[in-house]
Amino acid sequence: MAVTQPQEAEEREGSPSPGRSGHHLLRHNSPLVQVSLVGLVCLCCPGMFNALTGLGGGGQLDHAAADNANTALYACFAVFGVVGGGAYNLLGPRPTLVLGALAYPLYAASFLYYSHRRSQAFPVAAGAVLGVGAAFLWAAQGAVVTSYPPPGRRGAYISLFWCILNLGGLGGLLPFFFNYRRAAASSSSSVNDATYVAFMAVMLLGAALALLVLPPSTIVRGDGTRPTAFAYSSPATEAAETLRLFADWRMLLLLPAAWASNFIHTYQFNGVNGLLFTTRTRGLNNVFYGAAQMLGSAGIGCLLDFGLAGLRRRGLAGVAVVSVLGAAVWGGGLANQLRYRDGRWEEELIDFKDGRRYVGPCLLYFSYGLLDAVFQSLVYWIIGALTDESQMLSRYVGFFKGVQSAGAAVAWQIDTRHIPLMSQLIVNWALMTFSYPLLALLVFLAVKDEDNPVSSIEHGDDNDSSTPHHRRN
Repeated sequence: MAVTQPQEAEEREGSPSPGRSGHHLLRHNSPLVQVSLVGLVCLCCPGMFNALTGLGGGGQLDHAAADNANTALYACFAVFGVVGGGAYNLLGPRPTLVLGALAYPLYAASFLYYSHRRSQAFPVAAGAVLGVGAAFLWAAQGAVVTSYPPPGRRGAYISLFWCILNLGGLGGLLPFFFNYRRAAASSSSSVNDATYVAFMAVMLLGAALALLVLPPSTIVRGDGTRPTAFAYSSPATEAAETLRLFADWRMLLLLPAAWASNFIHTYQFNGVNGLLFTTRTRGLNNVFYGAAQMLGSAGIGCLLDFGLAGLRRRGLAGVAVVSVLGAAVWGGGLANQLRYRDGRWEEELIDFKDGRRYVGPCLLYFSYGLLDAVFQSLVYWIIGALTDESQMLSRYVGFFKGVQSAGAAVAWQIDTRHIPLMSQLIVNWALMTFSYPLLALLVFLAVKDEDNPVSSIEHGDDNDSSTPHHRRN
């Protein structure tokens, strides 16, 4: 497909002159800077959203509003997430990111409104809007992070992104500081207004940073190569390609992992952090959760890029590591859950000053963050190993995020119906365990050690020079 005039204008805007592509890592059009920018956008928007959601109930004592808002969010995300890749291919990375980022401060504002009006209408509507916005943002994020870097260093760039994103765990310091003096008498209260205002300010900064992201055609890697050329698509093409994803065996093998990856968060945020700890400690715990995610993504990234010879071997090793870690973490979660099998914490809420009483539950919550990052980084690496084409990667990531969000929507409704926490834990553990052999099969069948071109007829395109190469399956 030919590059259209809008792209040519963007190319002139961000392209270096010949001979000046340079080897400077901090060039604006280098993969390092662009992946870092996308990481900063996601730090300020999804990162702060995670910090807010990680408080349990969106910072509210009554979890009902947050549960319903998040159900609306992930129900819309499930639908628009699948077509988010199409939006990316129609609009390009910058508009897609900006539109998505602007939905996040609206969501935070809705809980500020709820603190005073006690009406769920605004949070639920804002959640639905965020579902659409998040679909756009994550489709663009996935395409940038998986297509801009050199293929042999994709794991390192994915780790870099997740490390920056999970600095959003520092957003847990906002409720910690703003609610620090509300420790004893108000240990189970909602967060104050300043907390929500601070979250909104950081989210708006993220939307502004999205304006600095460049299209693939302007990116020059350190060795002088460029990502696969980006071509603007058409609505009819994107509709057809989106429907084909549901019959793609690669996506079907990925489906259980996608469903499980966000399904587990409701239990962790509401059933553990939101139930066992004081208000200020919940915010501090999210800092540790984010730190664990940074550690996990960096560790799995090193393994996936440098661990063994060959992409397939590294992918299979990654699945093995995640499966062992998952068994250990969920086993620890079971031991903790046996202390309050009926879902009611009868003891005094745990504060970070409680010493040894605090260490065990905090370490468990830290481990949940570690497992989450390792699991999702592995899945992103596998998706990136399926093809080098930006358009296909945006569709694959959109499918992943859509299914992921459908699982999250179900999980939030499970919480509103007060399903026993022990049952939630067992389902979470079983879902992740079921996904491991399917991921291993996907790596074995679809990930090759070398990039090999395939006939474009296999993908239904004309066999011309503009057809991008896929990995042979």
